[in-house]
Amino acid sequence: MSYQLSSPFSFPVSPAANDPAQAIWRPWMRRALQLAALGAGRTSPNPMVGALVLAADGQLVGEGYHARAGEAHAELGALAQAGERARGGTLVVTLEPCCHQGRTPPCSRAVIAAGIARVVLAMADPNPLVAGQGMAELRAAGLEVIEGVCGAEAQALNSAFCHRIATGRPYAILKWAMSLDGRTALPNGVSQWISGPAAREWVQQLRARCDAVIVGGGTVRADDPLLTSRGRRSPEPLRVVFSRSLNLPPGAKLWQTELAPTLVVHGLAAPGRRRFQLDGLGVERLLLEPCEPGTLLEALARRGINQVLWECGPELASTALRQGCVQELAAVIAPKILGGLPARTPLGELGFTAMEQLPGWRSQPPEAIGPDWLWRLQLPAGQPPANA
Repeated sequence: MSYQLSSPFSFPVSPAANDPAQAIWRPWMRRALQLAALGAGRTSPNPMVGALVLAADGQLVGEGYHARAGEAHAELGALAQAGERARGGTLVVTLEPCCHQGRTPPCSRAVIAAGIARVVLAMADPNPLVAGQGMAELRAAGLEVIEGVCGAEAQALNSAFCHRIATGRPYAILKWAMSLDGRTALPNGVSQWISGPAAREWVQQLRARCDAVIVGGGTVRADDPLLTSRGRRSPEPLRVVFSRSLNLPPGAKLWQTELAPTLVVHGLAAPGRRRFQLDGLGVERLLLEPCEPGTLLEALARRGINQVLWECGPELASTALRQGCVQELAAVIAPKILGGLPARTPLGELGFTAMEQLPGWRSQPPEAIGPDWLWRLQLPAGQPPANA
C-alpha cells in the first residue's frame, strides 16, 4: 500500500555509505518500521513490512507498507509511488525482499526491474523459502545490499512471525485480570467487572493485534464472552474454543459467526450428539488427538496464524504454561480486594516444588491504565517450559 509522502527528514545519501552501523541509514529505517507497524493484526501469515525509496539525490520519492495478506507487498507500493525516480536510487526495507511466487509475484525481481542501485534492509527473512536467497538474487544482479540496519527493532516488530517460523507454533500471550489480592472472581463466581473501562479497552486493542483468541469450555459456560475487538480489526480475530468434551451452551454468543469466525477444538471423547449440535449451528470444529494446547497451537500455525491470545481459565492457562505454549504474560491488576476461600485465582497447579524451577520471566515496567495497573512479562528465547 502507498499513500501521500510525509517524511520528517530528507537529506542526501552518500554512495559510499555502505556500513550498516552508520547513522545515515537509521532515520530512514525507523520511518520504514513505522510504516510496517501500520499493518499490525492484518498481515498474517505474512510479516509486517515497510519500505521507502530514495532517489539518486537522496530525496524521498516513495513509501509503502504491507497492509493485508494477499495485497501488494511494501516494496511494490513504494516502487509504484516512486516510478522512474526509483532508477539509480535506494530501497530501504524492513525485511529481505521475497524471491518466490506466493499470493503476489517475487519482490526481488520487481526491485531489480525498477533500476534500484542499493537495498538497505533491517533483517533477513527467516522463512526457508527466502532465507538469504532474496539478497543473493539482488547482489547477483549487481545491486549493493546493506544488512542489519535497526535489526533488533525489526526483530521485535515481527517477533510473532519469527517465532512461528522457528517453532511451528504462534507466539502466545496469556492475559488475565485480577484483584490486588490475586482473585479473578468473587466467591460466588461473579467476575464482571474486576478491571475498569480503560483496561477493557486495552484488552480489545490487544485482541486486534492477535490472529486468534483462545478460551476453554469453562469460560464459555461461566462468562458467555463475545471475544471480539469491537471493530478495531477487520476481519475480527478467530475465536477458538478448546473443549475436549464439547460441554458447551447452545446459545453462546460465540456461535454468532456473522460477527467473527469461531473454531471449536475437541478430542475423540466428545460425544457424537454434541458434535452434531455444533455442526447444526454452522460452527467450524476441529478434532485433535491428542487434544492439548501444544497440538492446538501447531494446528493454528498451519492456518498461518502468527500470534494468539489466551483468555482462558486457570486449568487451561496452567496446562498451556506447563507445555511451553506461552511466551508472554499480561496481568491487569485492579485496586480491589475480593477475598474468599478457596480463592479463585488466574492459575492452577504448575508443578513447582523448588524456587530454582521457576522460569526467568523478564518484566517490563508496570503501566497505569485508568485506575488499574498492567504488568507484562516475557519469557526470553530458549527458556524451557514452566515445569521443565
